[in-house]
Amino acid sequence: MPAPKNLFKQALKEGRAQIGLWQALANAYTVEISAGAGYDWLLLDAEHAPNDVPLLVSQLQAMKGTTSHAIIRPPIGETWIIKQMLDIGAQTLLIPMVDSKEMAETMVKAVRYPPHGVRGVGAALARASAFNRIPDYLPTANDEICLLLQVESRAGLEALDAIASTDGVDGVFIGPADLAADMGYLGKPGAPEVQAEVEKALAKIQAHGKAAGILIGDLSLAKRYLELGATFVAIGNDVTLLANATTKLLDDFKKAEAARPPADAKVY
Repeated sequence: MPAPKNLFKQALKEGRAQIGLWQALANAYTVEISAGAGYDWLLLDAEHAPNDVPLLVSQLQAMKGTTSHAIIRPPIGETWIIKQMLDIGAQTLLIPMVDSKEMAETMVKAVRYPPHGVRGVGAALARASAFNRIPDYLPTANDEICLLLQVESRAGLEALDAIASTDGVDGVFIGPADLAADMGYLGKPGAPEVQAEVEKALAKIQAHGKAAGILIGDLSLAKRYLELGATFVAIGNDVTLLANATTKLLDDFKKAEAARPPADAKVY
């Protein structure tokens, strides 16, 4: 029995759009709720969310049996943490802050077993192999790992051709928030100057035969990116959804209360 088929990776190869939602609440309950909504993928964020390995395991478990695919973003692109993310069962990783071909090649080696890489052979102890109950996990695991690299700086854009052409990279994700900051537009990822660079980057990624991805909360921009050929697009995040919904609920209550006539008002 081989490693589980990575249906997300297969969808990217076939050019089928995959719509995702960012998960930053670091909570298995919210992940389970979001997975039940029908998103193609959920990003479990360990870079900017208060996640650790046990929390990530619980979120992966909450997604089991759903149609949503789990992607983990580790806090940093280091071999040791990538090893842990793979062993707990993640088959798709999004590596932040990639800005050179050298780093891209290092990440490819980190997700592959020897002799093609440097991933430590500890699957017998790991959730990834169903605790050694998948007998052919080791010889088949490499083929089912999907490696996505996040480019989010001017240096990354300058090296984009080299990064996207790296063998073993399945897709490149443009991070508009950090890119905007690096370009001098902190907090303004929708600035025309930033968007021009984003659109050029999406085209360049595809020119190398790789899947292009992005996260954007502006739904019209998300549609625009899909029209430009982006195949994995996140359209929001759980933190903002909850923050906006709780604020709106209280505002709606206050408005309804203010509009209600006094109890002693005469009705004619």
